Amino acid sequence: MNFFSTIKLVFRTLLARKGRSFLTILGIVIGVAGVITIIALGAGAQALVLGQVNKLGTNLLSISPGKTNEKGPPSSVFGIVITTLVNSDADALRNLSAVPHASAVNAMVRGTDQATWENKVSDITYVGTDAEYPIVTSFTMQEGRFFTGQEDQGNANVAVLGSSVADDLFGGTGIDPLDQVIKIKNVPFRVIGVVAPRGSSFFQNMDQMAYIPLAIGQGQLLGIHYLQAINVKVDSSDNINQTISDIKTVLRQRHHVLRDVDEDFTVQNIADAISILSTITNALRLFLTAMAAISLLVGGIGILNIMMVTVAERTREIGLRKAVGASNAQVRNQFLLEAGTLTSLGGLIGIVVGTIVSYLISLLMKYLGYDWAFVISIVSVFLAVGVSVLTGVVFGLYPAFKASKLNPIDALRYE
Repeated sequence: MNFFSTIKLVFRTLLARKGRSFLTILGIVIGVAGVITIIALGAGAQALVLGQVNKLGTNLLSISPGKTNEKGPPSSVFGIVITTLVNSDADALRNLSAVPHASAVNAMVRGTDQATWENKVSDITYVGTDAEYPIVTSFTMQEGRFFTGQEDQGNANVAVLGSSVADDLFGGTGIDPLDQVIKIKNVPFRVIGVVAPRGSSFFQNMDQMAYIPLAIGQGQLLGIHYLQAINVKVDSSDNINQTISDIKTVLRQRHHVLRDVDEDFTVQNIADAISILSTITNALRLFLTAMAAISLLVGGIGILNIMMVTVAERTREIGLRKAVGASNAQVRNQFLLEAGTLTSLGGLIGIVVGTIVSYLISLLMKYLGYDWAFVISIVSVFLAVGVSVLTGVVFGLYPAFKASKLNPIDALRYE
């Protein structure tokens, strides 16, 4: 029997057992689709993270209160309130003789509440900051302007809205947000500007924010006297390390710190933070890919089981074929082809399913406001298909050899 005759026989045999073949293929489909989807999600997440660096720039430093372990998250993640950073610290860092490469410095606090206008309500994150915020974060205005240094220092009750906040409060009303008075915690603010859409940054919706002068945010909304963060924009990424050293020198002098271990602040390079996050996402992606690969193993065990049952059911058929001249190799190849065909079909269908699922997830993430990239790696496709075919061959070997070794007289007597 030639190769093409064997192929026809294989397909005829599989079609005769449609239900069993479908369930066997389904296990492979789930495994392959899982591998492709998880690798695509990992690539999309990394693209999202790297996109945050492009938005913020690699020359941005963030100073947070409290000493943070370099390998751990900030203390604020655990709800710890530290009050070691104050407004005068930010002013000291603006001194170019002390920090010559700092092109802009902004201090900030933040909180969450609702912004209201007439009967409209929007859940917001309000940011109390200063006039240098747009320089540090590099965003553009959709209309109006950001508040000035005079308005910040003069405690003016003015607000700049994110695009989503403006839509929530004024969308569909036909009213220009500018010069309208909104309230946050019953404190009135005159809207002087709307920020152009920014999307999400570090998993925060930047369009759902409202910006107000620092003193107002501290005193009238939060009732605090300290800062939650200071951001420093460096004139060049080449001067990052020198600027970190300068910042530490200034703050250690101001806070009367003599040893590194006694520092009550943390200076973080945004690019380094992204690198750490990328490492975490790589490890998570590897772990999840291994979990998805387990389903391929389960599918392989299913093939082994099905092929063993098939050999038992077709013992008389095998005996008859060998009696009329079929060689051991021909019988073995037939069963190997059956296992390989099941896994190949499962692999191809799995590629299609995995690609569709990955695309739908990317659409969902973009709908939620994340700059999510749809990435299907050719390596992941070949890996998934290669593993699925290998699974079929490996788990089909034993049943195939068992079938080829059957004695034709014993097989013909089998009931």
